[in-house]
Amino acid sequence: MALKDITLGQYFPGNSILHRLDPRTKLLFTLFFIISIFLCKFVVSYGLLVVLVLLLIAVSRIQAKAFLKGLKPVLFIVVFTAILNLFYTSGTVLWQFGIFKITQEGIWKAIFMMLRILLLIACTLLLTYTTSPILLTDGLERLLRPLKKVGFPVHELSMMMSIALRFIPTLIQETDKIISAQKARGADFDSGNLIQKAKALIPILVPLFISSFRRAEELATAMECRCYHGDEGRTSLRQLSFHGRDIAFLLFSVLILAAVCVLRYFGL
Repeated sequence: MALKDITLGQYFPGNSILHRLDPRTKLLFTLFFIISIFLCKFVVSYGLLVVLVLLLIAVSRIQAKAFLKGLKPVLFIVVFTAILNLFYTSGTVLWQFGIFKITQEGIWKAIFMMLRILLLIACTLLLTYTTSPILLTDGLERLLRPLKKVGFPVHELSMMMSIALRFIPTLIQETDKIISAQKARGADFDSGNLIQKAKALIPILVPLFISSFRRAEELATAMECRCYHGDEGRTSLRQLSFHGRDIAFLLFSVLILAAVCVLRYFGL
């Protein structure tokens, strides 16, 4: 997998209905959707969420290959989790060889765990792909604003998350440049055993850390030059406001969560 295939933190500008939704609406939908994922237990409820995600991907008008690229980094985790659940779940044994056994319950659990992880990543990608980091920060800060009354650093937390999301693509590009430069100097990152491959990463990590610290210092200097003093006296260029589509989408999110709860109660 190439580093350029990692699309986490990227924003794809567009004019779809998902792009035009208030960021607070999308954050709340993501929260409701994650709760729904963990409440799912049977085939029909998982099928409902899969259909919903596919529908939202189509509505977002973002190419499907962008979502496939975003899922590539977690494929190993998905497969590894599925294998563990497949061979180490108790139940009706269908096949056994030594300590390895496949049960009917293990097959279903492996499938459900794969779907759960993929749905979690897909809903997160939908949020970041259709929402710019600035709007995402403003939306998160508005949602958490009541916590200011108890001394919670809402603005600082939102700013940290925004900077982290913004610099993920930048650091990936920087890593790709360092790897290309090292390969041009004769470095070999593909051959050897696992320990040798790990040692080969040291020439990448050292300049990457140095570059990260340099970028952090430049960002801090730029913020100080612009008289940034945290949340004190800060105003926003874009004022967030709910529209009819936001209310309708939130009601739709609540209905999906309620439907999953009903399906779980009836064992579907």
